Amino acid sequence: RFSGTFIGNAESTSPPPAAASPPAVAAATLPAVPTIPVVPTIVGVPNSVAESVLNPNEVKPPASGTRKARVLYDYEAADSTELALLADEMITVYSLPGMDPDWLVGERGNQKGKVPVTYLELLS
Repeated sequence: RFSGTFIGNAESTSPPPAAASPPAVAAATLPAVPTIPVVPTIVGVPNSVAESVLNPNEVKPPASGTRKARVLYDYEAADSTELALLADEMITVYSLPGMDPDWLVGERGNQKGKVPVTYLELLS
């Protein structure tokens, strides 16, 4: 039987063993991860408006600035905001304010979505 009394050194001032602190060592060697989300903004436009402008399915093409593009490679859309592409097809493309410069909005008939610029040959 064990008694209810604990016998030990209550005045110990030694630090915990080194094996007890690997998370601190690991955290010091890992690259810093940003914790603040980055939200693209358009100068003078509130974020809620800018975010709605960036959804290609809900915007109309600009009156000018559309171009034809030939698709160089097949591309599978990652989500509903992107447009799947087939090599050698022709689509209409344009950019939106505040949109990532590596992407354009592509249209094929009544289908619309973001497309990566690197998959396109822009025509005049």
